[in-house]
Amino acid sequence: MAATLPIYITPEGHQKVKQEFEQLWKVERPRVTHEVEVAAAHGDRSENAEYQYGKRRLREIDRRLKFLADRLERMHVVDPEQQKQNGDRIGFGAWVVVEDEDGESHTYRIVGPDESDADRGYISMDSPMGRALLGKHPEDEVTVQRPRGPASFTVVSVRYGASAR
Repeated sequence: MAATLPIYITPEGHQKVKQEFEQLWKVERPRVTHEVEVAAAHGDRSENAEYQYGKRRLREIDRRLKFLADRLERMHVVDPEQQKQNGDRIGFGAWVVVEDEDGESHTYRIVGPDESDADRGYISMDSPMGRALLGKHPEDEVTVQRPRGPASFTVVSVRYGASAR
């Protein structure tokens, strides 16, 4: 069996995944289990929509719990504060300000795939932009291959910490 690669994640991202697991395990699953028990008590299960839906929801919850448990086991928490040793070199957890070809500034945080969120500027280290930025320094130019064609960016600044400010 091949070794599985670690999944890099920030402390905040790890906490969020753990909270989802706990919510499903301690709140959602017991609630749905109770609903299924109540529905089963009503008789014929083959025509009981509440029972059928509840069983389907339990399977979904159990699949998600297994997925999250596997992910949590493989996660390697990387504290951005400890990445400050990189200085101004872009690494995991860095907040990066780039300027595009039109002179517009964009702020991104390099995170693991489980944390990417375009609306918040959190980009996966595995994304084209994330891969292009890793290892770069302020004033470096990067070219990112996008679906609509390549785009060039200049790294303006690099900072480590939990927030963009």
